[in-house]
Amino acid sequence: MAEQAGSKAKIAVLHFQGTEEKEEQVELLNSTVHIQHIGCGGDLDKMSAQIEALDGQVTAVALQGIAKTLRLGKARVAHPAAAPLFEIAQETPVVDGSGVRAAMERWAVRLADEAQPGIWSRKRVLMAPGLNHNGLSQALSQYTESVRYADPIVYFALPPVPGVGTSETLPRVAEPTLNQLRAYPFRRLFPQAGESIRPRSPKLFEWADVIAGDMGGIRRYSPAQLKRKVIVTESATEEDVVDLRERGVSVLVTTMPPLGHELAHLGAAVFEAILVALRPDEEAELTENTYLNLMAQMDWKPGIKYLQPEEAGINKFAFVIHPLSPRFIFSHPRFRWTRFLPERLVERVAAHLPPMYGSRITGIESPSTGQKVEGYLLYIGGTPRELMRRDPAFVYRRLIRASRMAERYGARLMGLGAFTSVVGDAGITVAQKADIAITSGNSLTVAATLETAKQAVVKMGNNLDEAHQGKVMVIGATGSIGSVCSRLLAQAVPNIVLVAPRPEKLISLKQTIEAETPHAKVTLSTTADDYVSDCDLIVTTTTALNTRIIDITKCKPGAVICDIARPPDITEEEAALRPDVLVIESGEILLPGKPNFGMDIGLPPGVAYACLAETALLALDGRFEDYTLGRNIEIERVKEIYRLYKKHGLELSGIRSHDHFLTDEDLAKKRALADELRNDPAKLADVQRQAQAALPTRGRRGRAKRGSNGRSTTILASAGAAALAAIAALFFWRKK
Repeated sequence: MAEQAGSKAKIAVLHFQGTEEKEEQVELLNSTVHIQHIGCGGDLDKMSAQIEALDGQVTAVALQGIAKTLRLGKARVAHPAAAPLFEIAQETPVVDGSGVRAAMERWAVRLADEAQPGIWSRKRVLMAPGLNHNGLSQALSQYTESVRYADPIVYFALPPVPGVGTSETLPRVAEPTLNQLRAYPFRRLFPQAGESIRPRSPKLFEWADVIAGDMGGIRRYSPAQLKRKVIVTESATEEDVVDLRERGVSVLVTTMPPLGHELAHLGAAVFEAILVALRPDEEAELTENTYLNLMAQMDWKPGIKYLQPEEAGINKFAFVIHPLSPRFIFSHPRFRWTRFLPERLVERVAAHLPPMYGSRITGIESPSTGQKVEGYLLYIGGTPRELMRRDPAFVYRRLIRASRMAERYGARLMGLGAFTSVVGDAGITVAQKADIAITSGNSLTVAATLETAKQAVVKMGNNLDEAHQGKVMVIGATGSIGSVCSRLLAQAVPNIVLVAPRPEKLISLKQTIEAETPHAKVTLSTTADDYVSDCDLIVTTTTALNTRIIDITKCKPGAVICDIARPPDITEEEAALRPDVLVIESGEILLPGKPNFGMDIGLPPGVAYACLAETALLALDGRFEDYTLGRNIEIERVKEIYRLYKKHGLELSGIRSHDHFLTDEDLAKKRALADELRNDPAKLADVQRQAQAALPTRGRRGRAKRGSNGRSTTILASAGAAALAAIAALFFWRKK
């Protein structure tokens, strides 16, 4: 007889393989349900006797470890040993969880994603097993295309075979698999935790990010190490939690309602029996449809438990990098062998490589909020020359693929490093097609650049305020970074020179600046040479390659050149010709905590490029949104990111020039030399004349040059196609 809301219902749970007997009470839908647990010790006759004895004495009987019907994909067969059990009781309904399992699994997967965004995205999922978990596999398939089935491994101890166990092959193998499984005893269909007599192959378990299925089978057949895995199952005991924690599992998710506990401790069969007891109409048919209205009244969340305390509550991001020149490819451990090949060929083939995992960034922690973040460095193979000469769609495809890799690692935000942030529409298309947030990092790049430039100008003894008639120049002023730098500098410096190759864009930028800052004196030029000798600060933000942007020999004494471009516009050899001129890079950022990049990124420990730092900073603040995109950087974004920079304790790492940090002593020597030349025009002219004579020539864009290995990179056209194909194949073979 059904119980009314607010009254106490009683159900019995028969555990086929258990022996423990206990009683408990749970609360659901404003009702109390009394549960009697009875162990049957693997004896079907004992279970039959218990069902007969309980008939009419309880509201429902749940059979744990028993399934009336076996389901795999769309195929289903009845288990001959189970059918008689469901015919014994004449008054009391007997259930096995099949009426609620699929619906609850689908619901739990969705709720878990809402509670922990990205927990399933792009993950590699292994159903262990998929038997009777169609709802779970279908729900997870909504978040990833990589779902495989371990049923052949679990039940038949078969080794992993390529193509077998995938969603594509499931319809062909499901029915013959079930026809064989229907002859198996329940102890083999629903195994318990323990040692397996015949070990199973660990390969698929190692491949998976998420392992979903029955707790007993997962504990019995998976390998000893499950580091960084997510386990999804109906319920879990404290013993299960301890075992999985020791194996290194990161997260445990249970799909049944926790009912007052942190994790669900009762399986689908018990939950179905509870709903049977609470249904308002005792004559209602026991199907999923009957239970849905009761489920709709529930306000619940699936159990989600981080088993490794140090991994809980960590926000994750990803950042894309690429080689700035072929020498970076040659120095990579995986591709050192390519130094024996023609440089230009290596550069072209590397551009075709798919995105690759680089390293994991750990140890970043906000001193103000305590929030921890973790990042992933991802590679694409194109150098700036290759990225700029190709159609933007070529780069977009690789960045979108990288975003999917980032999702799989749990990142909710991806930053675009170096030239990936300026190709095409500067991240807009990638953001539209990616399922995670995207930022170019240019807002913090601007803020850090201006802050570094300000410090450098002060240390060199220059004054840029209106009283001293200071003058600044921005080269590449109409670009995404250059334009916002120009607008912000115009608010602080009375005279500004804007340099860019396209006059119509310069005119538009000048009109914008004059509307925002009426007192600004803006001068336009398509080349820098006419005004470079008058400027105290020069900011260069170009994307030009193999072209001299500025003649450093003409600079005024003590001038500061802030070179944001990558590769740099001013080489170290050119900078050495004018030791009185300070050439610095855009500001690098010291991240809070104890950052470990997992690899050498060319900076001191804990120091990151500003574009990477912006990505980490947004993750620290929980701002998983498209932030800096396109060629029109918003000034308000720059100001906001600077406030976040201060809030979370980020700092400038110092003044850096050509990969070397400058000490106060270095800066003092430069300033002293600059002061000497300021006071001695004749000596300045002599220094400029000698520097001009020693100025190295630069190759024009597109001209064949000698590489760092001293060999010509010109490839004969007749052999080029064949060589390219052969080396490309070798690249992919080595990667595999």
